[in-house]
Amino acid sequence: MSRWGRKNVKKAPEVIRTVTEGLKSLYRKKLLPLEQFYGFHDFHSPSLEDADFDNKPMVLVVGQYSTGKTTFIKYLLEQDIPGSRIGPEPTTDCFTAIMHGEVEGVIPGNALIVDPNKPFRKLNPFGNTFLNRFQCAQMPNQVLESISIIDTPGILSGAKQRVSRGERSNKGYDFPAVLRWFAERVDRIILLFDAHKLEISDEFSEAIGALKGNEDKLRVVLNKADMVGTQQLMRVYGALMWSLGKVFNTPEVLRVYIGSFWSEPLMVADNRKLFELEEEDLFADIQNLPRNAALRKLNDLVKRARLVRVHAHIISYLKQEMPSMFRKDNKKKNLIYQLPVIFSKIQLQYNISAGDFPDCAKMQEQLMVHDFTKFKTLKPHLMTALDELLSADIAKLMPLLRQEELEAGDQPGVQGGAFIGTRAGPFNEGDPFAEENGEGCEEEEDWVVTKDKPKYDEIFYNLAPNEGKLSGTKAKDWMVSSRLPNSVLGRIWKLSDLDHDGMLDDEEFALASHLIEVKLEGHGLPPELPARLIPPSKRRQKGSDA
Repeated sequence: MSRWGRKNVKKAPEVIRTVTEGLKSLYRKKLLPLEQFYGFHDFHSPSLEDADFDNKPMVLVVGQYSTGKTTFIKYLLEQDIPGSRIGPEPTTDCFTAIMHGEVEGVIPGNALIVDPNKPFRKLNPFGNTFLNRFQCAQMPNQVLESISIIDTPGILSGAKQRVSRGERSNKGYDFPAVLRWFAERVDRIILLFDAHKLEISDEFSEAIGALKGNEDKLRVVLNKADMVGTQQLMRVYGALMWSLGKVFNTPEVLRVYIGSFWSEPLMVADNRKLFELEEEDLFADIQNLPRNAALRKLNDLVKRARLVRVHAHIISYLKQEMPSMFRKDNKKKNLIYQLPVIFSKIQLQYNISAGDFPDCAKMQEQLMVHDFTKFKTLKPHLMTALDELLSADIAKLMPLLRQEELEAGDQPGVQGGAFIGTRAGPFNEGDPFAEENGEGCEEEEDWVVTKDKPKYDEIFYNLAPNEGKLSGTKAKDWMVSSRLPNSVLGRIWKLSDLDHDGMLDDEEFALASHLIEVKLEGHGLPPELPARLIPPSKRRQKGSDA
């Protein structure tokens, strides 16, 4: 074919099948060229890669030391995290990405950032000292099939935090900057407070400041609330809201979830019902993350595009104001000093919202090390492409987004771990008796509950069963007296109600009592019943059914 013929060949339009594909295409074609041309990555956020669009929803857990961050994650997963340690002193000294993997293990930071399938490659500029404090804990876990979780170092308070700040600066990485990097990319930020330690230190305040601009992702958890009574809890809640109002300096009230997020018995059970409702709300919010993942990515791309547009106008204005020959240094200092005025001029001239502008003081600091003569002026075709992205291209993805949301509405969301117990038996009337099997049992194995069954039978018959069975309500009232959290008791019910009839006979009650004692002794619950825990009569039923 001649070169004249080639000019007339029309390129086939790109077929977009998912919202994620559409966002990746828009970013590469219309936003990334603008970012590179105006040096956006030198001032704000590194460029995005395919893994940033394709990765699972991520949850960032932040808080002062000993607020229960790692315990909270363990409670969600109902599994120990490889390489983690829990204690009253600061034990988590690194950033840990907890992700799904077929084999349990820990990947160090330097190996992690070269993996193109993980969204951490752009952490490389933070340096080797940070990467030595960054790792990925991989483990087979059903919760992690839907989401990933980022555990952060505990932030010290009081006199300790002053020492820590000096140490951290000597370590060679900027802790708030790393937090900001993660905050821009995660789907949810869980900010934990301890009911006994509401003090917001200077360093914690600085860390919270790094989360600004992502308030829509933020959820506050008042943890360990079972250690105080009702009257004191009201005072603690009020003090926390007052402190948060000072730090965030916004008229909107942040949503605070109150509870005790671990699998131990409640110390003070007066507010148990409140804790149950708060936990349900928080778990429902986390469960919906996979359904809302595409919407979050779209929202973050629009937010980034608006910042890129403002950045281009700022850089162009500074370039135009620079003299061509003499007194360049004086002019540069003067422009940096007048940056707040320049922001106002750009805002009025281009009708841009003040909320789209970056932090003025931070940008003044960054501009000190840049050569203004190398800045670029506005390129109309680049700005036109950006305007098209914001006004038309994103709108074209909305029907596809609604279609994906309808399809995702039938999906269960995050499953496994503590999310199982929130929907089991009488602990949630909405989904009383989800199916559970006990396959693989062998009748000849002894039942480990046999030796304690007389003790459990006495309790069972004192509860006045009807025709040999306890109703769900009666069984629940007795199980709640153990003070274990509802999510744990829900899992115990799910394991014990082997015939799924919503009631417990004497063997099922004995099994439930045994599992409660096992949990109170600090042991974990099996994902499904092993043969030695299935009552002999139930094994025969299973065999006849087969």
